[in-house]
Amino acid sequence: MSAINADSIAAETEFLSRLVAIRHDIHQHPETAFEEKRTSDLVAAFLENLGLPVHRGLAGTGVVATVKGRHEGNRKIGLRADMDALFIEEQTGLPYASKVPGKMHACGHDGHTTMLLGAAEKLAKDPDFAGTVYLIFQPAEEGQGGARVMINDGLFELFECDAVYGVHNGPCEPLGMVKTRPGAMMPAGDTWEVTFCGTGGHGAMPHTATDPTVAAGDFIASLSNIISRNIPSNDQAVISVGHMQAGAFDSPNIIPSSVLVRGTARSFKPQYRDILEKRIGELAAGMAAAHGVEAQYKFIRRYPPLVNHASETDLAVRAAKQAVGEGLVDGECDAVGGSEDFSFMLEKVPGAYVMIGNGDGPDSHFVHTPKFDFSDDLIPYGVAYWLNVVEAELGQTANG
Repeated sequence: MSAINADSIAAETEFLSRLVAIRHDIHQHPETAFEEKRTSDLVAAFLENLGLPVHRGLAGTGVVATVKGRHEGNRKIGLRADMDALFIEEQTGLPYASKVPGKMHACGHDGHTTMLLGAAEKLAKDPDFAGTVYLIFQPAEEGQGGARVMINDGLFELFECDAVYGVHNGPCEPLGMVKTRPGAMMPAGDTWEVTFCGTGGHGAMPHTATDPTVAAGDFIASLSNIISRNIPSNDQAVISVGHMQAGAFDSPNIIPSSVLVRGTARSFKPQYRDILEKRIGELAAGMAAAHGVEAQYKFIRRYPPLVNHASETDLAVRAAKQAVGEGLVDGECDAVGGSEDFSFMLEKVPGAYVMIGNGDGPDSHFVHTPKFDFSDDLIPYGVAYWLNVVEAELGQTANG
């Protein structure tokens, strides 16, 4: 193999038009976590038509294909794409918009899957490398930890990897701009939940009740102090409220007997993750005691921090420069606030995660919004990046 530039992929109009059609088809039929049966079938059929061995069933709908290089080599690497969609009603008005009410590909996983399928075709037709590439199509990235489930189902026992790589589109970033960094790139993503329980009562006579709404209000107002008084100012952490539930809409004169508050906590270091879990619970208990109510507390650890490994990140940067040009690569980018379950894979195997710009400008939209759409123009960049990762890891030059 030799270095591949995205422009050369974009010039293959027939190849690219087929990939765009696949992406649009997946986009029209979004499937959420662990329900990606149609998408899984499409992916498996595509890979089998290339003559590749395909393994199905990890995490239910996961698909793993194997590409053996024509040259002798023992090194094995994994390339991962996610397949699931989100519970969002699409508002793009596109001719290939979601046909499934309340579900859409609002994070670009349709594009991630398509880019890896494109790389699969190129590798299958010309496996000019030494070693093995595992193409990992993962379900349930969106909050359900599909990567963890694949690992628990034996992913890295069945497909031993010396390194693993992941890609995500970069919303509102210049088209083709590759960003990554060694070390912690994305924080742990955890969910917390507090239920304040009192007696409730008549809204006109609050002195006869124990009122959980006051405790909940003071709790919410004080959450930010956990960050400012427990996390060093040169580190990062976030606590946000995302859901509240109390009382009945038609009964504003009734003090509810309970108030549920749920939110997210983000942190980059294990010790700060521990602090957030401890202090949120302590704050809830303290506010409850101050107002004569009780607090029931849960802290659910979902995704660990995504930590890129130094040597693999350096390789990813080199591969990206070959794909998109040196001017479109930032190998020391700022950390990203979202969380990713690719972090589970990086806990098990060295690797790197990059983001490739989806396009900026006035018509661009952020992920997880009703008007987001993965850009078809990004597909050649992703395919070229994947091919260059394989070349850098397993090419004859890489292997001496």
